[in-house]
Amino acid sequence: MSGWRGRQTKEQHISEPRINDRIRVPEVRLVGPNGEQVGIVRVEDALRLAAEADLDLVEVAPMARPPVAKLMDYGKYKYETAMKAREARKNQVNTVIKEIKLRPKIDPHDYGTKKGHVERFLKAGDKVKVTIMFRGREQSRPELGFRLLQRLAEDVAELGFVESAPRQDGRNMVMVLGPAKKKTAVRQEQKKRDAERAAATEAAPGATEDTAGTTETTPEQE
Repeated sequence: MSGWRGRQTKEQHISEPRINDRIRVPEVRLVGPNGEQVGIVRVEDALRLAAEADLDLVEVAPMARPPVAKLMDYGKYKYETAMKAREARKNQVNTVIKEIKLRPKIDPHDYGTKKGHVERFLKAGDKVKVTIMFRGREQSRPELGFRLLQRLAEDVAELGFVESAPRQDGRNMVMVLGPAKKKTAVRQEQKKRDAERAAATEAAPGATEDTAGTTETTPEQE
């Protein structure tokens, strides 16, 4: 158990850069707070410049010869880095794969229903795995499933594309459709529509009053 804790502590130390008096080298290649190259200086001089500017000396490239250190506000840097990481996680989109199962001899009504589901998934920015299930003698007619998958791909071509071509998978045949629009784009469009709808709702009462005012001044009433 103690060995695991030791490894964990070591990993934490590796992830954190050395700053200020923890930098144990005679000299560093110094970078100023605005990215300007100061040059190779003694670490004592670099620490003095950091103290005069009320900044930290941070080792940003420890493997370089000599190591590269930068003058910065390390606390502010850590905060901004954490905020960027949080924003990236918030905007991260998890890929969702929906699945639709069909039979080779599906009737037109069921096909229309299944196609509607595929269209809805693609519009939402999700991938769709389409599976043709063969039973009994149908297994000797794989071309039926292939033609059905081709037909479906053509019918939804405006919303998606064939990401994985039809392939035999045991008793089934599988095809994967990818959305034409990424999920992030779909969400942005939805937010835009919601904002426009909210703006239209707020403007509606005023439009009604204007209409009422116009009605009162019609020539017929004069």
